[in-house]
Amino acid sequence: MHPQSYPGRPDRLRWIVAGDVLAFTGPAAGVPEPLATLLTDGTLAEVRLEAGAVVTVLGPDRDWACDGARVRSALHTALADRDAWIPIDAAPGPDAALHAAARELIDGPVGDLARSHGGSIALVDARDGVVTVRLAGACHGCPAAESTLRHQLEDQLRRRCPDLRTVTAEGPPRPDPADGDAKPWRRVLTLIRR
Repeated sequence: MHPQSYPGRPDRLRWIVAGDVLAFTGPAAGVPEPLATLLTDGTLAEVRLEAGAVVTVLGPDRDWACDGARVRSALHTALADRDAWIPIDAAPGPDAALHAAARELIDGPVGDLARSHGGSIALVDARDGVVTVRLAGACHGCPAAESTLRHQLEDQLRRRCPDLRTVTAEGPPRPDPADGDAKPWRRVLTLIRR
């Protein structure tokens, strides 16, 4: 297994593996531990399979110099557990379609808009009609980010997936004035179907 850069996308690496290691191509709805932990903690934003390769996408504000060894180690362990890899098509219900549509928009036009302004949007989850994203760079805390999520992501998602209920923007820890500790928070954008 060896890494290969992904043209035009410094946040991605293509890990070249034996062609018969995994039985599908496309986004993965489920991956084995410890790779799943890297998705949960935000080190990785996505894992996608291509013929003869696994593509990993770093989460916002992550760096291959700091996180590359962890990703390589987790991927090496995950490749040994072939049965725990689940293609997105095998995920039951409308969430699979919602996840795929959100991923396509964030990798495409909505993400391009954020990147053009010095920010980024990463898909965290799509479950029960709720799409959760993480805003970073110039998008985090920007008043225009809500408009981008509402008028770009939410409108286009709703046309493709009528089961969409809400888009949630997840943020980093923010200090609590009561005790001075940093606590996780979520800002829910009111994008409930009218």
